[in-house]
Amino acid sequence: MNTMKALYIVEPMKMEMRELSVPVIQSPDEVLVQVMMAGICGSDMHNYMGESSGIAYPLVAGHEMAALVLETGSGVQGLEAGDHVVLDPVMSCGYCYPCSIGRSNVCENLKARGSHYDGCMQEYMVLKRRTIHKIERSIPWEKAVLAEPFTIAAQSSSRAAVSAGDTVYISGAGPIGLCILMMCKLLGATVITSDIIASRLALASKLGADHLINLNTEDPFVAIKKLPGIHGVTVAFDAVGHPAIFAQLVKLALPTARILCMGFSSEPSPVSLVDITKKELTILGSRMSVNQFERVIKLMEDGRLDGTPLISSIFDFKDGVRAFEELRENKAAHCKVLLRIND
Repeated sequence: MNTMKALYIVEPMKMEMRELSVPVIQSPDEVLVQVMMAGICGSDMHNYMGESSGIAYPLVAGHEMAALVLETGSGVQGLEAGDHVVLDPVMSCGYCYPCSIGRSNVCENLKARGSHYDGCMQEYMVLKRRTIHKIERSIPWEKAVLAEPFTIAAQSSSRAAVSAGDTVYISGAGPIGLCILMMCKLLGATVITSDIIASRLALASKLGADHLINLNTEDPFVAIKKLPGIHGVTVAFDAVGHPAIFAQLVKLALPTARILCMGFSSEPSPVSLVDITKKELTILGSRMSVNQFERVIKLMEDGRLDGTPLISSIFDFKDGVRAFEELRENKAAHCKVLLRIND
């Protein structure tokens, strides 16, 4: 075990498999892991297509990871060889203002695996103990690898203070929108999911959505008014990130509602301030997650959270470049695409 494979985004629209030396532990707080499964996230696709700023090309892709512990540094506690772990991709400085108040996910100097530092689409990694979380060995790799996307849903639903009695509107039934749906249902909310892709709406229904709106044929303002027992939207999630959607949600929401924004578009949104003021809306942002992994892992271990219905394809690692191309060319045909890094 001297060399390994790693999948690089060399530059926008160019990927290649490279051979590297297997990393070794150099500090007492480090852990050597064998990466078993990785997920392709929307941000990975944006990085691949050159649609993200500040990306450190060439770069090993990926930040959704499930791995096997092979070796631990002398100072590592709570982990041993044979344990299963998942990765928190947030790399914070620890001393800026957000870090000082426990909000390291919006660190002023934030870096992330798979965007600013090499990610998890490689056969082996050496990681700091604080960045990995133990998960029961009985959880299949393809289920464990979805812990990180669910932390995004846990963070955003927590930010929006979703609870039983809320009527939640989720714009977008992609992987993150569907994770938010599942988390909001666990919290007891009524959930309305909208999208333009019928297959994703069908999946949302299977995952517990109470109402569906196909935006190709329905106006959400009209459709929501027709829903039985629904007075209006108390929490709205923009799980797409298009400026026009945020503006729509401001008008769609009931007075006192919370609107949760997750997009990274730099394009201005045409929002009327009077709608925010008159309704006393709460506008919130949500980025990555902080202190959500243990919560999500517990829900997975208890059998209350299972994201495997989201998985549309699993590619062998040797076909990693093809997986990215397939997702780019046939986005509507896929929900969650995984790479089997090791057997």
